[in-house]
Amino acid sequence: MSREDFKARVTGHIWQSIAQSSVPVSAIPKEQLDTLVSAIAEGVMGAMNEMLGDLSPKAQALAAPLADDETERVLWKGRPLLSLVEHYTVTTQRVRITRGLFTRNRDDIELIRMQDLDYQQGFFGRILNRGTISISSSDPQIPEARLRRVGSPERVHEVIRRAMLSARQRYRVIFQQEMLAGPGGEIR
Repeated sequence: MSREDFKARVTGHIWQSIAQSSVPVSAIPKEQLDTLVSAIAEGVMGAMNEMLGDLSPKAQALAAPLADDETERVLWKGRPLLSLVEHYTVTTQRVRITRGLFTRNRDDIELIRMQDLDYQQGFFGRILNRGTISISSSDPQIPEARLRRVGSPERVHEVIRRAMLSARQRYRVIFQQEMLAGPGGEIR
């Protein structure tokens, strides 16, 4: 079930509860009532996401090991709001996107192959402290990836950015633009 479908079901239950409560709401303008019901639905979804997050240690115990290399450390783990089938892991070497409940698909984006990193946060995303992190890489298999509905996206963006810079420094990778720049910083 998609997030929008789930929100529509929650919103429907809220409207049904309001109708069954016998509380007069006719004095509230329709736009304000719609906004209130939508905000309550987002709050309920956020609370459910936190409850699902409490179950994540069991799911993490079932997950495959992160890497064969013992020097790789996990810097951050998360998942999209209300998702049971998609998980994100940022390590000192890669960003891993794992999808699937019964079958499993995994995409690894090596930090040294990342070219650009951005995050977006809409109005409700700011209220719920959720956002989307976009990654562009030089990997032909995964040129672009999105970490959707991530909690604290600014903090996660910074974790990935620092890990990317650290990996570049560790492997002595420099930007192609820096190599092409002349003495005054202008591109040749």
